[in-house]
Amino acid sequence: MKPLRRKAATAGALAVLALAGTLAATTPASAATPTAYNGACGKGYDVIRATPIHSTSQTTIPATTFVTYNSTAGKVCAVTVRTNPGARAFMEVTLDTWPYSSGEARDSGSYTSYAGPVYKDVPDDGQCLTWSGTFDIYYTSDNGNCT
Repeated sequence: MKPLRRKAATAGALAVLALAGTLAATTPASAATPTAYNGACGKGYDVIRATPIHSTSQTTIPATTFVTYNSTAGKVCAVTVRTNPGARAFMEVTLDTWPYSSGEARDSGSYTSYAGPVYKDVPDDGQCLTWSGTFDIYYTSDNGNCT
């Protein structure tokens, strides 16, 4: 095989391996897919929603806000998880119910990997669960799920 074709074949094979590795492992920050849930809410909590926090250019996802549910505990939990942990940066996660609330659950500060977890009781019938997450200068608008 000629050197140029060999380089092209090698580059193609590496690209396929890299794609397979990306799909099987944690996604890098440069990809436009959500990060993996880190289990911060505890045992028995299953992810019911994942809201990616997009960069201004919409090409990267520096963090994702996860909402989880534990049927045994009757609780919901939210956590904002960085795609790539690193130097401290402002992060926030909020969880609330609407149209009435017993108070918003919020955690914010300078974190290296995630904000939260925060917990609320499962909303009553006719109520909505709302959540939001922030990473550095990026923000996810309020998202909701109504019962």
